[in-house]
Amino acid sequence: MQHKSMNWVGVVVGFCVWCGWGMARADEVSVAVAANFSVPVQKIVPLFEHETGHKVLVTTGSTGQFYAQIKAGAPFQILLAADEATPLKLEQEGLAVAGTRFSYARGQLVLWSPKTGRVDAQGEVLKTQVGGDGVKLGKQDKLAVADAKLAPYGEAAMQVLKRLDLLSVWQGQLVTGSNIGQAYQFVATQNAALGFVALSQVWRDGHLTEGSIWRVPPALYDPLKQDAVLLNPGKGQSAAQSFLAYLRSGKALQIMRGFGYE
Repeated sequence: MQHKSMNWVGVVVGFCVWCGWGMARADEVSVAVAANFSVPVQKIVPLFEHETGHKVLVTTGSTGQFYAQIKAGAPFQILLAADEATPLKLEQEGLAVAGTRFSYARGQLVLWSPKTGRVDAQGEVLKTQVGGDGVKLGKQDKLAVADAKLAPYGEAAMQVLKRLDLLSVWQGQLVTGSNIGQAYQFVATQNAALGFVALSQVWRDGHLTEGSIWRVPPALYDPLKQDAVLLNPGKGQSAAQSFLAYLRSGKALQIMRGFGYE
């Protein structure tokens, strides 16, 4: 598996180099993957490649950025989005193959700190700004979120703050990443005290990897139903069709469950 971080310049350069992408070999597939799914896909791809002999080129980033790039002609063959609206829109706009769209996962939003005990199980730290460890957060402490205009998990985070009537409390202390991966990095590198991230980023095999979390009640944000779709450059490509089918296999689903996806 080859992996690239989100970089529009890189995509453009790649497009120029691979100007004949539409005629790519049938054993190679380019997949645009929402940032929240970047680690699970790294577990799934080697199994797929071993079992099928196909090769997968993975690019991770925000769903909103991918939408703009696909509209501009970026040569992805598959999109694994963080929502269901974007694949539907691409299908309606004639940029994705009709009838190939399906839900591959349902994500969960959590409030996370890498510090044990900092985030309480009820999320009261958001309201009192006093952590479960008794440490009071000051105005210098930041709350990381993904860009609500680009990332569904960022939109979900803003929905939570609004529904709890806490947006005005944290408005001046928000730090925004272009995708959920950047929001996670803000917290992991201590540039933010807390952050709304995907459960999949901090959960492995039924356990929290580090720190403390509040699992945000689903009633506080719209469902994070994540859809996959075959894009036009992947039409008729056996590797692309095989990869979409593999996402529905028992092995892939088991990996997803290990990261907290439903």
